[in-house]
Amino acid sequence: MKKAYIKHVAYCLPEQVVTNEAIVQDFPEWSVEKITEKVGVKQRHVAAADETATDLAERAANKLIEENGIDRASIDFVILCTQSPDYFLPTSACLLQERLGLREDIGAFDFNLGCSGFVYGLAIAKGLITSGVAENVLLLTSETYNKYLHPKDKGNRTIFGDAASAALISIDGFAEVCDFALGTNGKGAKNLIVKSGASRLREKQNDVSFDKNGNPVSSDHLYMNGAQIYVFTQRNVPKVVNEVLEKNGLGKEDIDLFVLHQANQYMLDFLRKKMGIPEERFFMFMENVGNTVSSSIPICLVEAHKENRLKGNVLLCGFGVGYSWGAVVLKIN
Repeated sequence: MKKAYIKHVAYCLPEQVVTNEAIVQDFPEWSVEKITEKVGVKQRHVAAADETATDLAERAANKLIEENGIDRASIDFVILCTQSPDYFLPTSACLLQERLGLREDIGAFDFNLGCSGFVYGLAIAKGLITSGVAENVLLLTSETYNKYLHPKDKGNRTIFGDAASAALISIDGFAEVCDFALGTNGKGAKNLIVKSGASRLREKQNDVSFDKNGNPVSSDHLYMNGAQIYVFTQRNVPKVVNEVLEKNGLGKEDIDLFVLHQANQYMLDFLRKKMGIPEERFFMFMENVGNTVSSSIPICLVEAHKENRLKGNVLLCGFGVGYSWGAVVLKIN
């Protein structure tokens, strides 16, 4: 049976930068130091008003292709992970086929996932390759959560950054994609949600209210129950990490680098300590980009490569909205 590999990875960020100093101007009760200490983010990139996730994905894909001399004619499948598509229909991946100048006799589709999206995308791409459907899959992640945030949502505005990534998954490359462990629990859907706009609730509800902490609660904007997300994460992340280690016949001591979704610094510190992972084998990169949702893991892969830290066995783990979570081991060549 064919094997699947990550061959190349790249990412791009919007030009607009929002610093903690800018956020504090809107929320004087906070301080720059408090945001940095609590969230671990000093600045984040935010898409312009006329800049969409599809635009960012196109930029990331072109960067990947041009930096690595990839023949566009060799790409035979495009999959895009996004929760902020240009339209309900058509799928943004079809738009990208034309905008990127790719062949017409290829497959293309979007899938709707958040912070677990890159891991799930690897699973889809591996399935396409090992089944013989494709040999070179362009896996894109792109998110513009900031478009869903209420202007007075100081908590989420400090956390989320917009970004896109592009990876070529192929029959050869620097990282073999090994076995997965995946999970889903739709009972948590209400804890991270944008309620209005789609088919269940088409019209804007204009129902914004403020909780006891002064945070906006609105059907028309992203709502996150931080306490429940934290509980979900501490229950499921250690479990799925153990599951994927078992599936790959490995122990924690066999993993050279753990790359988790970059939710926030507090959560990652807690998970690292709970799982007993030494700091030197735990990668973090969010200070200047924030929580970039489905792009956070591929961004980490690019930055870890720059630091020469991608070697041996690398464990990836994504978790979040859905609830949805997943982990995979990469074997670095």
